Amino acid sequence: MKKIFILLLGIMFIVTGCTQKENNQDSLSKILQRGKIIVGVKFDTKPFGYMNQNQQLIGFDVDLAKYISKIILGDENKVVFKQVTPSNRILALNSGEIDMVIATMTITPQREEVIDFSIPYYIAGQAIMVPQDSKIKSISDLNRKKVIIVFGSTAEDNIRLRAPEANIIGFKTYTSGYSALKQGRADALMSDDTILMGFTMADKSLKLLPQRYSKEPYAIGFKKGQDSSRLRKKVDFILKDMRASGELKQLKNKWVKY
Repeated sequence: MKKIFILLLGIMFIVTGCTQKENNQDSLSKILQRGKIIVGVKFDTKPFGYMNQNQQLIGFDVDLAKYISKIILGDENKVVFKQVTPSNRILALNSGEIDMVIATMTITPQREEVIDFSIPYYIAGQAIMVPQDSKIKSISDLNRKKVIIVFGSTAEDNIRLRAPEANIIGFKTYTSGYSALKQGRADALMSDDTILMGFTMADKSLKLLPQRYSKEPYAIGFKKGQDSSRLRKKVDFILKDMRASGELKQLKNKWVKY
């Protein structure tokens, strides 16, 4: 019995040691050991991340994740995509469910307090989407109107600042907000122009107003802390190289049609 106890104790120390070693690895080491990158993307945000008619996940952010996987792991197919929304993407990141977020995420001071960001890979601007026959011409016209925003996005702050009397209605996803606007449950929807463009391209009953009300630098999000430092620096290097080689411009020309 004593020999068995010593044997079990030894196994326990080995397993514990391996577990501690794995837990002590930083994010990049874990990815290299796993042989996969787990990336949070949106599934409903054309043209950045969405399901096509064949139920394939495609878009700007999807292609960007594949390119990063190709550089880090040597294969663009070694990326696992997990669906995130504006309201749950930071939680998914900080819980360790995903390695990074590539999901039209704007750098803001508030977000920088809880996660780390790469350098920007795209600059968007907030816009307003309304029905074609709407009399709304600018953001000031949203006062005393029902305006849709998506929870977790930066649109709410802009509306409260520029149209403080607007009646804000929040939704968890862009598709549910779009459906509400189509059903006449609100007068307008405010979000990034790149996101709204996907709806107006497919639905000619809606239009984007011409003015942009902000600059939204999209960046890749990482879990905050030293564990993500090497991964973030590696991704920054990749993005800088993509910018210098014209790869980022090619992605924009492929997906962003305006």
